Amino acid sequence: MTRLLVWIAALLLSLAAVAGVKTLLFRSRQVEVPAAKLVAVDATAVAERFAAALRFRTISNQDSSLSDVGQFRALHDYLIEKFPLVHSNLKRQIVNDLSLLYTWPGRDAARKPILLLSHIDVVPVEPGTEGKWEHPPFDGIIADGFVWGRGALDDKFGVLSMLEAIESLLHAGFQPAATVYLAFGHDEELGGPNGATKIAALLTERGVHPDFVLDEGGSLIQGAVPGLTPPAALIGVAEKGSVSVELTAHVEGGHSSSPPQHTAIGVLSTAVHELERHPMPGGIKGTLRLLLDRVGPEMSFPYRLAMANLWLTAPLLDRVLSREAAGNASLRTTTAATMISGGVKENVLPSSARAVVNFRILPGDTIDGVVEHVRQVVSDPRVEVRTLEGAREATGQSPVDTPSFAQLERIIRGVYPGTVVAPFLTIGGTDSRHYSGICPNVYRFTPIVGERSDLARLHGTNERTSVAHYVQAIQFFVELLKNL
Repeated sequence: MTRLLVWIAALLLSLAAVAGVKTLLFRSRQVEVPAAKLVAVDATAVAERFAAALRFRTISNQDSSLSDVGQFRALHDYLIEKFPLVHSNLKRQIVNDLSLLYTWPGRDAARKPILLLSHIDVVPVEPGTEGKWEHPPFDGIIADGFVWGRGALDDKFGVLSMLEAIESLLHAGFQPAATVYLAFGHDEELGGPNGATKIAALLTERGVHPDFVLDEGGSLIQGAVPGLTPPAALIGVAEKGSVSVELTAHVEGGHSSSPPQHTAIGVLSTAVHELERHPMPGGIKGTLRLLLDRVGPEMSFPYRLAMANLWLTAPLLDRVLSREAAGNASLRTTTAATMISGGVKENVLPSSARAVVNFRILPGDTIDGVVEHVRQVVSDPRVEVRTLEGAREATGQSPVDTPSFAQLERIIRGVYPGTVVAPFLTIGGTDSRHYSGICPNVYRFTPIVGERSDLARLHGTNERTSVAHYVQAIQFFVELLKNL
């Protein structure tokens, strides 16, 4: 027994020594750059133009017949009016009736161009929640230092801040070194089938292959990672896929006075419950590992110790992250039961019941793999499994060792000193996936600054943007374009 205790003690000391050395060698990978000399911006004027753009109800409804195309065209006209230099110096093309493609020729035609993305459509306001807004969602109000309204974050923020930056640069007589394309889709909130898809096809036809593509999908978040004090600038380098699986339970119907042991609703509920109890496997790998490698050295000691020694701590970290929604979404393909229906009367046994479960697919998993997982977990011949339309695979991972990623990192650190820049996995969907065929360097970052709690405002109630942070976003795009 004494010898065993000695061996255990020696093993623990060895592990502690290795962990200590690895922690000491786990050093910052943040680039050192001087603070950028930012262009002056008239905060009142830009906020007023931004607020006015939010008043156009460019809503993407699931039922396209409910969308008001006149509002999209009116926004087009508004942009022409408010950004005259952009529209006299850049070539504007309307794609598929409602999307916009701008071309700003560079000084050096031999350089690869860049492609900046955003979108002009917004999601609807959930019926019944209008009264919960501090300011009406389509009034475009400026109050308490914020611009309020649907699209203030997602993503007229991107459209207007890019155009403001270019208008400012044109006023100063600036021309970029490389050609710049701006692509503003009109149906990003529906997956981009008629906007980004068409623009990407057009650029492919023209042989356009950008040095990098920059879209929404990451931002600057205070408190993004536990143990990290500075704000994190998260650049999406990969994007989850999505598949919705329909489950339909079929049993014999009849009168509720003599029910079977399990009704169709009971059978279906069990299937959904089993899927929630048995999520797909995850792990500290891929983009999540890249994120932890970049933020780990900047964290307080206990967290830094854990991040430096994932060879030892990964299983524990996996368990901790799995308990929190955002962390779990970074670890694995997630399972979300989103719809359920069945029955027509309280004393009638339904012969069928239906549920829809949405899976957000981690890069490395596949649609076929998700469907097979569902069949194995449900494992009930009474439950039919069917894949719904609109499924999309996860994207590949864009490289982080490119000059374009390094340049983006330098610009962020210059405009937002002290920020920790790191790659991460975008868990939602963006238009950028449609452009991977013309460029491998697809990055997802919009210079929106906020707290983790602000994420609920995306597609939610009281969407807003700080005027001061909007000014910084304009300055960010100015710096980006000046330093191509």
